[in-house]
Amino acid sequence: MIEKGIKMGRDKFFTFLRTNSMLVLKLKNYHITTNSSHQFHKYKNLVKDKVPKRPEQLWVTDITYIKTDQGHNYLALVTDAYSKQIMGYCLANHMKASLCMEALNMAIKNKRYPNKKLIHHSDRGFQYCCMQYTSFTQSNHIIMSMTEQYDPYENAVAERINRTLKYEYGLKQTIKNTQTAQQIVKEAVLIYNNLRPHLSLNLRKPTEVHLNPNLKYKSYKRENLN
Repeated sequence: MIEKGIKMGRDKFFTFLRTNSMLVLKLKNYHITTNSSHQFHKYKNLVKDKVPKRPEQLWVTDITYIKTDQGHNYLALVTDAYSKQIMGYCLANHMKASLCMEALNMAIKNKRYPNKKLIHHSDRGFQYCCMQYTSFTQSNHIIMSMTEQYDPYENAVAERINRTLKYEYGLKQTIKNTQTAQQIVKEAVLIYNNLRPHLSLNLRKPTEVHLNPNLKYKSYKRENLN
């Protein structure tokens, strides 16, 4: 489009695609990965209508499923909301709390700014609410925050990362087995963090922004996190 001298914003571009029936149809997700019907303590939403001012101020987390010939696998992700860098991940054939703990443990090891206030935001699934997980976060001085409704916009960044990995890096397809899926996820995260420019980051890459956080965060929200 640049070579042809066409100037068109994202919204107008998608309107053009939709008008000409050129959008890829999204399949509905019937596989539930969140079970909030449990007796564990559910934390308040501390980040509603607020935006981060720096890396490692807010981490968003979620679980999505990956289809394989041997059944469903599950991918837990921990993403920095400011830089969009995937800080930690874990893929396995179960949805136990240990799946999310391994992803969070990787994220903690990848921290670049220790001793800063950090909020962990998730849905209210039992994996994030169970004492095993909450004790682990608290022992690492991480503050818990959770969605309060069933609105995906309460965890929009995490939902968007899931969608990007699936539709742009082949994870939407049925993969041969868990081992192959793990390799694809590893390569996808590497490319996403280091090579994929983001419009919301002024066409910079997540790792670049994470290490050089001189960027005004773009969001429809208005209040900064304290």
